[in-house]
Amino acid sequence: MAEETALKAIIQNDQEMLRTLKIVQSLNLPDWWICAGFIRNKIWDVLHGYPSDTPLNDIDIIYFDPVDTSIETEENLNKKLNVLDSTMPWSVKNQARMHHKAGFPPFKSSQDGIAHFPELPTAIGVKLTQDNQLLIAAPWGIKELMNLIVSPTPYYQLNSQHYSIYQERLKEKDWQKTWPLLKFRDC
Repeated sequence: MAEETALKAIIQNDQEMLRTLKIVQSLNLPDWWICAGFIRNKIWDVLHGYPSDTPLNDIDIIYFDPVDTSIETEENLNKKLNVLDSTMPWSVKNQARMHHKAGFPPFKSSQDGIAHFPELPTAIGVKLTQDNQLLIAAPWGIKELMNLIVSPTPYYQLNSQHYSIYQERLKEKDWQKTWPLLKFRDC
């Protein structure tokens, strides 16, 4: 609980993160979350003592709508977000269709989609409730994130059919270059 309190405090003390959350909240998407690097990178920056945020490649926004799984809807949502703030690298994905990407059974919710992210510190989401309280989705917990540990989620562990995807992402992201205190485990 102390780790979640610390995580929420970091987000609540970042006016830009709160502004971004309010922008996404205004879309009223079903089962929406901002996830992955939006949170992970911020925590790693703080834990490394960086005076400013590492630039984000994108802001991952997910939602769950099993009725409309069209890519066009996602593109229209990206356009709406760009009207609200064109300086942000928005990336909207409906988790009702994302299971196809790695060959998983259909996801049941956005949190189910988050649980299927490759790395434990990436498998996290945040959103604002109707009364503007922060809500955290962390199907596998936040211990690894808060302790600078990178390891695969159960779906991507060693000897799984998806382990190679996890390894490729680590090479591609090269997080150690930006955050040298990270510890990597293959679990």
